[in-house]
Amino acid sequence: MKPDFYKYNANPAEGMEPSDFTSPEDFTTGDKTELNRFFYTSDDESVLAGVWQSAPCREEIESYSVNEMMTVISGSVTVSDPDSGRSETYTAGDSFFIAKGTKCIWEITETLRKFYFIAE
Repeated sequence: MKPDFYKYNANPAEGMEPSDFTSPEDFTTGDKTELNRFFYTSDDESVLAGVWQSAPCREEIESYSVNEMMTVISGSVTVSDPDSGRSETYTAGDSFFIAKGTKCIWEITETLRKFYFIAE
């Protein structure tokens, strides 16, 4: 079987739909906007690719639920290790990876839009 190939519009904001991956209480401003656009979903949903956008929020994550590679399109996110105190801030053009099982604090400081590739 030949693989499916996709050509995506250069505007990652097109086709965005409301999503609810973030708990309402984790948003840190009155803006609770969260949007997503799936580009690819495997039949068993173990592999996902798309664009996600969220208003500022802060989440303490005990165990990251997936392996995720991300590239920031716009905005800013700081990922911290609560045990070591080490943190990294990512902005437009930065790519980074979070491994499944990672304990971290995820803090969006200005509305974030990112490309993502997730594998469980």
